[in-house]
Amino acid sequence: MPFRTRLRRNRGRLLRRLLVTCLVLVVLVCGGVVVAYKLTVIPEPHPETVVQSTVFVDAGGSYLGRRGPVDRQEVPLSQVPRHVQDAVIAAENRSFRTDTGVSPRAVARAVWATVSGGAPQGGSTITQQYVKNALLTPERSLTRKAREALIAVKLDRTRDKDEILEGYLNTVYFGRGAAGVRAAARNYFDVAPEGLTVSQGAALASIVNIPSYYEKAGSDPKVTERLRDRWEWVLDAMEAAGDITGAQRAAARFPAFRFYPPGGTEGQRQYLIDVAAREAADRLGITVDQLARGGYTVHTTFDLALQDATAESVKERAEGSGDGGGGGGVRVHTAVVGIEPGDGAVRVLYGGADYARQPFNDAVSGAVEAGSVLDPFGGVRLGGPLRGLHRSTAPTPLRLASAYAAVAADGVYAKPRTVARITRGGKTVHTARPETRRVLDGKGVFAVTDRARQGFGGQAAPVLSAGPGGGEDGDGTFLTAGAGGGITRRTVWSVGYDSRLTLAVALFADRPGAKKNTTVPAQLPSDPSPTGYAEELAGEIWGLSGSS
Repeated sequence: MPFRTRLRRNRGRLLRRLLVTCLVLVVLVCGGVVVAYKLTVIPEPHPETVVQSTVFVDAGGSYLGRRGPVDRQEVPLSQVPRHVQDAVIAAENRSFRTDTGVSPRAVARAVWATVSGGAPQGGSTITQQYVKNALLTPERSLTRKAREALIAVKLDRTRDKDEILEGYLNTVYFGRGAAGVRAAARNYFDVAPEGLTVSQGAALASIVNIPSYYEKAGSDPKVTERLRDRWEWVLDAMEAAGDITGAQRAAARFPAFRFYPPGGTEGQRQYLIDVAAREAADRLGITVDQLARGGYTVHTTFDLALQDATAESVKERAEGSGDGGGGGGVRVHTAVVGIEPGDGAVRVLYGGADYARQPFNDAVSGAVEAGSVLDPFGGVRLGGPLRGLHRSTAPTPLRLASAYAAVAADGVYAKPRTVARITRGGKTVHTARPETRRVLDGKGVFAVTDRARQGFGGQAAPVLSAGPGGGEDGDGTFLTAGAGGGITRRTVWSVGYDSRLTLAVALFADRPGAKKNTTVPAQLPSDPSPTGYAEELAGEIWGLSGSS
């Protein structure tokens, strides 16, 4: 019998067999998917995606710096403006609110790219991106892609959309080292998430697409222009979806970005963070490493504007002869401490010009020969933490400043502190209180002040009145003293105080020692005059403190 004849006679039976085979395959695949779905367990987020850094801010809330392996701090979705949420959805997954957690079309493209060896395909939903970034490894394979889809579907069916979006916004990378929207808002615009405008939110949403490229926005014209185009596209999508009004769209202006990379003052601020981190960890009863990974916000006592102005003043005076120079390998050090009398809050703490070059903090740990700067305390009975100060030949600038601060506070000593309060997740976990005790009686306060004003043991700088930063009572007092005299100056101190602020400026020098990586004390260079240097610097900082 001819083949064609047999094929016509058996065609129906073959089609039935093929149909049954296809149905069996479909049932097996569906059954396999159902079984795989049932067996799929939503994994816990990777430790590195949930670790949080600790952020330090100054007394006014300005960003000081951070500690921790990742620049990330969680923020509840309620603190992220709705227009920021809508911007991210418009940029990354416009069907997020209604989809099942996966995009079948995007999955098919990814599978085909993997099989054919083509370029990696994007287009994943926000849920899939969250699963990929926080719950799975970054490997590219069909198995991992299938698992990603199953977990995304299960996550979508078992978790609220807002919970998924919150997890995504707290883990997605925005460039500039920022993981999560809180760090991104700070690093790009220096604001908290709740302070993001429509334009800023749309810009951050646009950056998520290629964060390592767009992080240069504001400093690279080509990158900035390309981001502007994407920003326009996101805003148009938000208007089309009804997320913003036509008036809001028309009023939107491309935002200004913080300069990137950060300036040189970041390194100098590490001195402040070092001290505040140790104090904060001690107050919480944890290690410094635990603090760095704990997601805290440490509200310090520092006045960042005054601190930066102090650093700039030191730099201007040091160029050519100050901190960086001196003949014969002599290096001049400047340390500055400003304390609020009666409270102990440290407002200024200049411990060195460059933390990377010298992590040792001269203001806190540097032993500076006192010389005659302690003479006003001679014969005065000191109690508590200041007991034995007379016999201290080389106090730290912080300790000496705290001693004169006690005089300014009518004999009440306040333990120096750099931490005002500590918060975590928006809740206060520690509030600092001044630790005070009387260390001088009234006669002692009068004696020290009278001797300081007369230049006892040293030389008195002009007594400051209500002019440059002095209080209304005009009781500011300045004293310049130190160790050595004439061209043999070894240290110079310039100390000023009133009821508002106590300021101590210390100058000392060292030179390389006989052994490698060691230093020995040295005389201060005579040109320029170290006394004039100290007095001018102290006077300028004092004046700035009155308006900071």
